[in-house]
Amino acid sequence: MSANARTHRFEAAALSALGGPSWLADRRRLAVEAFARAPLPTSAQEDWRYGRIDEVDLAEYAPLDAAPRGARRVDLDEARDLSRQLGDRAPRARAAAGQLLERLGDLSGLLVALDGEVVVFALSEKAEAAGVRLSPLAGEATPPPSLGARLAEQQEAFGLLAEAFLSDGAFVDIPPAAVLGEPIALVHLLSDASGGRAVFPRSVVQIGESAAACVIELLAGGDEPQLVVPVSEITLGDNAQMDHLSAQQLGARAVHLGYQASEVARSARLRTFTAAFGGGYARQFSRTSLSGEGADSSLFSVYLGAHNQLEEFRTFQEHVAARTRSELVFKGAVTDAARSVYTGLIRMHKGAKRADASQTNRNLVLSDDAHAYSVPNLDIQENDVRCSHASAVGPVDPEQRFYLESRGVPAEVAERLILLGFFEDLIVRSPHPGFADHLRALVTERLIPPGARDE
Repeated sequence: MSANARTHRFEAAALSALGGPSWLADRRRLAVEAFARAPLPTSAQEDWRYGRIDEVDLAEYAPLDAAPRGARRVDLDEARDLSRQLGDRAPRARAAAGQLLERLGDLSGLLVALDGEVVVFALSEKAEAAGVRLSPLAGEATPPPSLGARLAEQQEAFGLLAEAFLSDGAFVDIPPAAVLGEPIALVHLLSDASGGRAVFPRSVVQIGESAAACVIELLAGGDEPQLVVPVSEITLGDNAQMDHLSAQQLGARAVHLGYQASEVARSARLRTFTAAFGGGYARQFSRTSLSGEGADSSLFSVYLGAHNQLEEFRTFQEHVAARTRSELVFKGAVTDAARSVYTGLIRMHKGAKRADASQTNRNLVLSDDAHAYSVPNLDIQENDVRCSHASAVGPVDPEQRFYLESRGVPAEVAERLILLGFFEDLIVRSPHPGFADHLRALVTERLIPPGARDE
């Protein structure tokens, strides 16, 4: 049975168990009605043709059937004590989060969610004094203005499903002119008990005029089969600056259908860095709308696929206003029988004069059974703009390997050095050094056997 099947448990009757404020219940009701009308995607559609959506059977999953128990506000030290907060409910995910938090060092705030429910959240004294808000979505008296604004434009079935079964999430609000020196971490973990369940992690981030902040997200899970539909929504005011960094470390049996939507206002700058290492089928759709004159965005990603994984990325760089700039660089590698798919679109709207956009996707194919697909696209509706795109798919450069081998480096070590250098070229562009260290550790773990790491 494919995703086309309408035999599933994601119906209006299941919403009553989720609880929450009345505004959230109203949104769920409207979304589940829209989901019931929306066609489920199939591989016959261009947006889904390279993936495994026909293998996703909604009947194999069920929504969570309990309302959030209520999050606790604690101090940062207590929030970082994941063993105390989560016990043994998510051992693998908790370990991944602990490693990341240790590498990040000092934080302005931390929110920890388990199976889509916020467990604890904390702010530093400095962030609180600056007027920063970090809270569970289900605890808000009214919906944040940007909640669902960009996602609604997609009208995709799984986006509607994420709206319909949203139980809780993270809300970050940085007031105008506030500048945070340390990042805010949003940790979304999946428990082993959520096997066979559908989980809908959510983050809503608002950066006020002339404010600056870094938000780092982690999505991690265990080995249970899960449907995970995370949504991150980002809004930047005029002259704001934001770095949004995210790492996806799900188990090999998870289906990940993620959405990231951002809007960048006049003279604002957004840098995003996405790392994808997990999931059996992991798809990420990213849309960046440069709606104000002089808006700027940089989109970076690293990904690794092994065994039978499929890592899929779809990006949309949307230039609405004049003198906007966007840069995209995605780099990945696949081995064994894994596949990667990158499809990107740059759209220059009428009125986006003197806009500048670039799109680069480079892939290494490390085995005969692995495959990588790269499909860049341009849609130019305005004159006096500059666009470029480049893609490359191939094995490790034999000349680079020969150069190292000719200087006494063993063949297997030479290839590993080339692979590490391939990713390091982009990892060094991470806006936060602790996040870069985390990525290096993950890449090393995937590429180098434990017994060979001291060679």
